[in-house]
Amino acid sequence: MGRPVGGVSFAEEDFFLFRSRLAQCLDALPHVVGQRDFGVLPAMVGAELELSLVGADGRPAPVNTAVRSELDDDRIALEVTRFNVEVNLTPVALAGYPFTALAREATLMLARITAVSLPQYGARAVPIGTLPTLRAADLTADALTPEPRFHALEDAWARRRSAPFAVRVGDGAQGVVAADSVAVQGAACSWQVHLTVPPHRFCRTFNAAQMASGPALAAAVNSPLPFGRRAWQEARIPLYEHGFGDRQGPARHRVGRSRVGFGPAWLRGGPLAAFEDAVRNYDVLLPAPSDVDSDSGAQTPYPPLEELRLHLSTVWPWNRPVYDPAGNLRIEFRALPSGPTPLDMAANTAFLVGLTYWLAAGERDVAQCLPFARAKANFYRAARDGLDCALWWPPCSRKTAAREHQAASLVRQLLPPARAGLRLAGVAADEADTFLHLLDRRVATGRTGAWWQQQASEKLRAQPGQTAGARELGALTGCYARLAEHSAPVHTWDLPTVLRWRP
Repeated sequence: MGRPVGGVSFAEEDFFLFRSRLAQCLDALPHVVGQRDFGVLPAMVGAELELSLVGADGRPAPVNTAVRSELDDDRIALEVTRFNVEVNLTPVALAGYPFTALAREATLMLARITAVSLPQYGARAVPIGTLPTLRAADLTADALTPEPRFHALEDAWARRRSAPFAVRVGDGAQGVVAADSVAVQGAACSWQVHLTVPPHRFCRTFNAAQMASGPALAAAVNSPLPFGRRAWQEARIPLYEHGFGDRQGPARHRVGRSRVGFGPAWLRGGPLAAFEDAVRNYDVLLPAPSDVDSDSGAQTPYPPLEELRLHLSTVWPWNRPVYDPAGNLRIEFRALPSGPTPLDMAANTAFLVGLTYWLAAGERDVAQCLPFARAKANFYRAARDGLDCALWWPPCSRKTAAREHQAASLVRQLLPPARAGLRLAGVAADEADTFLHLLDRRVATGRTGAWWQQQASEKLRAQPGQTAGARELGALTGCYARLAEHSAPVHTWDLPTVLRWRP
């Protein structure tokens, strides 16, 4: 989705040409998706793991370019800031043992990155939604990775709004941070799951993914201390939305809705409607036309539609449609945070995918079961309060209205349906049981990644002679990093008796 672009600055003719190509892509898409063999392969699942590199003091280490060069692995990509990398895991068949495969590869890649970055640069790879040790000074334009794409985004955003701009990470005056660069994206690391979906089931499955995102996020929260402040349980959500919305800029640059969000309504009209929405409602940020004609199909079974794919990579809904010229449509689930461990991320994936499959089973469309406004409210309640929030959920019978449930109780009630969804998808029974049991233990104990970070922070504050500050946050991050390396799921982590960073 985030393919390289050749330049940083663009002329008006670049925008004109790109918009023309984008319209051509949109016209071609129905013919491509309508071909008999498109999207008929068995379901696949994959993931992108965004990581922070941290030094001996728990602070961000700006060495991503050097680390990637040393590793020379095509699965590792540079991210927006110099202390971020992304690992693109190998897609696997959803049937069988997909979550074991994803967890195993993520574990190996984390170990491999740290094995290079620690002895050479004193930095560990840490899977965490938002680093507690970040400061506003870490997220200026100077922190951008030296790649044209990121500097082109910076240039585009500089034209759309003045700096500094306000970024919300929590409630009240203390929940607002001033930022002046798209480098703020480096404070939001995700575990982005990709699921292939046949075109004829795309609409129902996309709506099901939207509905499943609230309960899944409530169980997965892992970003409670942005910039060292007590904030939302998953503060990455408001941080990203406020950092990349269009509504703060001059009116002439605002087109449609904010580029980041949950969306305005249930999807209607099939997969093409999702792509049309992204083109009609969001202006072009990166007008970099491809070098090949959009209908040529260069080295892929289907046309690359490069302009459409590039444009979609600059629109960031929490669930995003993806066109793949290899011959499939995907849903990209973007709401889950990075970390705490590969096992935790695999369990989050099993629950989210299983619940999505179950909600979309048969001819069911969740748009008929729950008002969209309540599904949207669920998502932001989950981000704010995690397992302590109240979530709307419809009953099995349509004769009764939806009612509110305590999130932890609801998630546990939804585990059998999620298991049924996984079995419908061909996931092995013991695979489904293993990962859903892991999530059940986390929910039953309430020990999410967010809970552990908050409790560890409070414990350090209570130690004699300790005060909240950089040393505390560095020690907390270091302890988290070491525990994450051991791979035991977060609900089994002990709270440390003494927080001390050991490089």
